[in-house]
Amino acid sequence: MLRLGRQVHPLVREAALPALRSLAEDLGATAHLTLVDGTEALAVAVVEPTWTDYHVAYRAGFRHPLDRGAAGRAILAARRGEVDNPGYALTHGELEAGASGAAAPLLGVSGIEGSVGVVLLSDTVPERVGTRVMEAAKEVADALR
Repeated sequence: MLRLGRQVHPLVREAALPALRSLAEDLGATAHLTLVDGTEALAVAVVEPTWTDYHVAYRAGFRHPLDRGAAGRAILAARRGEVDNPGYALTHGELEAGASGAAAPLLGVSGIEGSVGVVLLSDTVPERVGTRVMEAAKEVADALR
């Protein structure tokens, strides 16, 4: 099972990269695809914006508890069926002081539990960020179907 999981991650990562690149460039924030790995959230793909003077460094392979950070909270909301309003999770300072996150769950993808999100250096998350991460999550879900 572990070997199969390692084989699937590269395929999922490749399918997600175009949407993550677009998200990172559009928002000037670090974009990520996070999947469930046991009781943790695991960043499997990360794209940093190319045009910003500074941004949050967030690396593939980073793990954190599902109940901390926007990525994990979006996944847990989907598990509970609570993704209708607003459809994304927002956090501030949960994983790194001064960083905010926004993430939306991947919906309708059989066998994959995850989210797409961004992390940015900001005290607040601009309103359009939530809508944009939901769009990117839908793009990734469509690519994985």
